[in-house]
Amino acid sequence: MDIKTPKQIVALLNEYIIGQDEAKKSVAIALYNRYRRMQLSKKMQKDITPKNLLMAGPTGVGKTEIARRLADIVDAPFVKVEATKFTEVGYVGRDVESMVRDLVNEAVRMEEKEQFERVRPQATKEANKELVRLLVPGIKRENRENQMQQMQNMMSMLMGGQNDAGKENNQEEVTDDIRNQRLTVSEQLSKGLLEEREVTIEVEQAPKVNPMGDMMGQMGIDMNSMLNDLVPKKKVKRTLTVKDAREVLIQEQSRKMVDYDSLYQKAIEHTTNNGIIFIDEIDKITAGDKKTSGEVSREGVQRDILPIVEGSTVQTKYGPVATDHILFIAAGAFAESKPSDLIPELQGRFPIRVELNALSREDFVKILKDPENSLLKQYIALLKADGIKLIFTQEAVERIAEIAFNVNQGTDNIGARRLATILEKLLEDVLYEGPDMEMGEITITKSYVDDKLSDIITNKDLTKFIL
Repeated sequence: MDIKTPKQIVALLNEYIIGQDEAKKSVAIALYNRYRRMQLSKKMQKDITPKNLLMAGPTGVGKTEIARRLADIVDAPFVKVEATKFTEVGYVGRDVESMVRDLVNEAVRMEEKEQFERVRPQATKEANKELVRLLVPGIKRENRENQMQQMQNMMSMLMGGQNDAGKENNQEEVTDDIRNQRLTVSEQLSKGLLEEREVTIEVEQAPKVNPMGDMMGQMGIDMNSMLNDLVPKKKVKRTLTVKDAREVLIQEQSRKMVDYDSLYQKAIEHTTNNGIIFIDEIDKITAGDKKTSGEVSREGVQRDILPIVEGSTVQTKYGPVATDHILFIAAGAFAESKPSDLIPELQGRFPIRVELNALSREDFVKILKDPENSLLKQYIALLKADGIKLIFTQEAVERIAEIAFNVNQGTDNIGARRLATILEKLLEDVLYEGPDMEMGEITITKSYVDDKLSDIITNKDLTKFIL
């Protein structure tokens, strides 16, 4: 886990999210408390549970973005789930434990990426050796001994022994002439002179996903891997450039060099100590005053989520995962309900409550301009690809913000997402004509904004402009 102090975390969040200082401060403290916990004795670590957060506020004010950026900052496994996707056990729908399995899958992906980077120099050497052999093949020698070895590998695999079918059985004759050619090609490869040359390689065919395997995965059994281990991996030929072929071979060599048993164990540890699960739309599973006979009980979904948040052990295909120290961040607009409508037991598992504020005109101006890769910066970069320099005057930016704020007030308030709708409408003609334009610079002024968005400004029925 990348250690940063609460102030450093907030400073990094400020680069992407405008306002919501209270929420940023709360999540930063909750995250740093994990580091503090890891400095204590094992006995005390066991008793210190994460201080889960419940964020309440209108849609589009930064709830999801705070959680997502938080995971990026500390390089922690992170998944976002929607509470409405879950149903009670026994009904059609995802069971709540799937959020933990998704989190472990993400941790495995992150750990694999890290270990692949570690072995990449050696994997690259092996890949280049293989490319040399493919570009200057030896003389094939298919003999009876080779055929007998393949038969023995197959019999051993069927009897439950180790599968050696995928191991190389290098039966080729290399003459002095071939050896000299390979030395020349190896030198050319190292200088990058053959990157666009085509080469045919054999790669393992992607395993087919067995629907039954997904069902078994719910019980922590990796049926797909078990079946793939029993059946010899089929090879398919692909013709690629040397540059692309090298990357495929590097991946293949990296998989051979990585100890996956150790990788899975590290991923599970990373999940249990550093994992973050963001449960969105939690307000949608509060029954409130809308209990309807025949519908799946929302309270039942809450009771299914409760043991996961409280701390339990979930079986995954990589092994059992304890959820006691996973950080849970729940969020909802709570427009038609309130946090107290959640069952008391679940409320108690989210001790930190944070209210996020609706966005003001000034917030919209800052959102357009200030964050890293803000909306305006994105459109400027997109049109720069067509050789066009796009400029927004300060008055134009303020007018866009004002229109977005007014539309939110007059219709459903969707927060900062309204800006994307407004900008797409505003720049529609520029984006369409851009590739064919010869002018090198376009300035968006306040009058241009008023002209292009006149329908939105004057039309009382704004429904067609709502996302």
